[in-house]
Amino acid sequence: MKNPIVVGVNDTEASLAAVAWAMRRAAALKLPVVLVHALDDRWSYESYSFIDEIKKAGTELLEKAKARAIEADPSVDLSVKQVSGSTGYVLRKQSRKASMVVVGSGESWFGGAVTDRALQIAAVALCPVAVIGAKADDGGRQGILVGADGSEEATQAVAFAAAEADREGQELTILHAFGSPMFRVPNGKPGSDLADRAAEEERVILAETAAGLAESYPDLTVRQILVVDTNPAKALVQAARDASLLVLGSRGKGAFKRLLMGSTAHAVLAQLPCPTIITRVSRVKPGQ
Repeated sequence: MKNPIVVGVNDTEASLAAVAWAMRRAAALKLPVVLVHALDDRWSYESYSFIDEIKKAGTELLEKAKARAIEADPSVDLSVKQVSGSTGYVLRKQSRKASMVVVGSGESWFGGAVTDRALQIAAVALCPVAVIGAKADDGGRQGILVGADGSEEATQAVAFAAAEADREGQELTILHAFGSPMFRVPNGKPGSDLADRAAEEERVILAETAAGLAESYPDLTVRQILVVDTNPAKALVQAARDASLLVLGSRGKGAFKRLLMGSTAHAVLAQLPCPTIITRVSRVKPGQ
């Protein structure tokens, strides 16, 4: 059986948008979908009547999500499940045998900001995680954007984005942004060309990241954009406002392994400009 797309279901409009987005993807890739609601009853174990109430509410959420899923595409193999545990724990466990985990962004009646939960899930999941906003169905979006910074995470994100763009017949844009030095040396003084030299070095990194895509995807249109004097998160959010998809690596330079999301991904998800996929690094074992 093919690994399913797992959708985390809660009580937000963004969650329903995530369900519809996942169903369209599943139909295109011929994958099953599993709708999962995490029943976080850890703090209410002494009140059995309350547990019954939240179980009932969870069942109703799943039924509503199932109806939305069928409306989006009735041909997809669909199942639902309610699992006890925190959202992060449940979706990490489900991610072990999933091709992708999909969650909505926004605010939830059950537990505050979903953006924080999306960040947690993207940090711990064992497969790519898609974060979908309530307005994911807005028409007119075109092109796939991916962030690059020369890291292993970004390089693999570019490979993922290229495959997506080629499959969907979309244009791929690779964006590399970096801030300028804290100060600029006046022209004519030693070191006055520091910013220009730094930009040239970053342009080489961008070109190396895109190298090989033409050979793998000869019909794919690839644009390279170098943005200076702007932090990566701001540049990506601005560039992705009209994109159909944004792809980011799970963490960037300087982040603690397995513990923290990269600061760029964190900032982008907090301002979610379009459907965004956080990829996972596939480690290559020695000798492979």
